[in-house]
Amino acid sequence: MPYNKPYLTIPQQRALLVSRGMSVPDPQKADEYLQRIGYYRLSAYWYPFRGLTQQADGTFKLGDNFKAGTEFKQATDLYAFDKSLRLLVLDAIERIEISVRTEVALAIGRHNPKAHRNPGSVDGKFKAVRPPNAISKYAEWLNKLDAKEASSKEEFANHFRAKYPGEKMPIWIAVELLDFGPLSIFLSGMRYPDLQRISNSYGLQQPHLVKSWIRSMSALRNVCAHHSRLWNKPLIDQPALPAKGAVPELDHLASAPGGNQRLYAALAVMKFLLKRVNPRTKWADRLKAHVSTFPNAPNIKLADAGFPVDWETLPLWS
Repeated sequence: MPYNKPYLTIPQQRALLVSRGMSVPDPQKADEYLQRIGYYRLSAYWYPFRGLTQQADGTFKLGDNFKAGTEFKQATDLYAFDKSLRLLVLDAIERIEISVRTEVALAIGRHNPKAHRNPGSVDGKFKAVRPPNAISKYAEWLNKLDAKEASSKEEFANHFRAKYPGEKMPIWIAVELLDFGPLSIFLSGMRYPDLQRISNSYGLQQPHLVKSWIRSMSALRNVCAHHSRLWNKPLIDQPALPAKGAVPELDHLASAPGGNQRLYAALAVMKFLLKRVNPRTKWADRLKAHVSTFPNAPNIKLADAGFPVDWETLPLWS
């Protein structure tokens, strides 16, 4: 159906919220938020406060009106909480990303400095030609790496091109050009023995977990980088759960609210990896301190993000 919602000024946006049952005791401050952040972005944070309306057939559907007691500040408090949460998640992902780059360079570089460009060094599925473009995922990955090597403005890239014109970078330099997305793609295409080596470095015996976890964090990084709602968003790529008993610290994820489909599962995986990457990191303490500031408001709860009851007392977080 055609989109026919009219343009609304900031005061009109506020008036619309009030007409739908939201309390706005400080109109000036509300207008500042709507002006600075935007109605549409904030709407993701008052979504849980919307009530149900009964349809003609007797079923219920999420309506436009708000539940009794909904206040504008509840949505902005949740927005502020989520903003700081994204920064914490990005901090953890950055540390893990740097570690994985190094592990990939060590696992591949031991074969040959440019083994990542040898089709024999990757899994068969990764280099299989795919219709309709008749190009493999591996070839696509190499094309993007070539473009990065040719165009990067990083000082080390400029130096390499000047000193070794026409040469391709060895894996331990090339990985520095890879964002988490391309890095996770290459990781998924590595041969089992190399993936096993990386897996073992993180104390894991199941190599598929590393592939799944890094892919999940890559998707999360995109959510954070685009400043999107994070706290209760279903995970696009759910991190695979270890077999029961394989990683005892993560056994509780199977019974956590939402299982591996909510943010808590990804946070738990990050904590597990960070313990191997940097055993002295205080990231978990900072996360626990921040989660303790979760807004005290009706209609929202930490379980919506997958947090179990008393999660901070679990062995993983000690």
